[in-house]
Amino acid sequence: MNFSTHVKPISYFKSHAADIVKTLSDTRESMLITQNGEARLVVMDVGSYEEREATLALLKILVLGNHAIEQGQFRPAEEVFADLGRQAVEEEKDAK
Repeated sequence: MNFSTHVKPISYFKSHAADIVKTLSDTRESMLITQNGEARLVVMDVGSYEEREATLALLKILVLGNHAIEQGQFRPAEEVFADLGRQAVEEEKDAK
């Protein structure tokens, strides 16, 4: 996404809102809106926004996981799977 080709003043945004919605929905690109010559907001379609939020959430999980590993706060996978297997057996017994 190149903001240099997708920069519009707020007056354009106000008078062409329906066209902007259609264009951004179709292209899945963002638009930078300026006010008094300064960047004020970015407008994007909801699908792009949701994808961006999901990506950020995954990145946060990765960072937190990496931090936990650096702090030695982890268990070997074999141990985790063994615990999960034991829990499944216990839940099966409780269900009977």
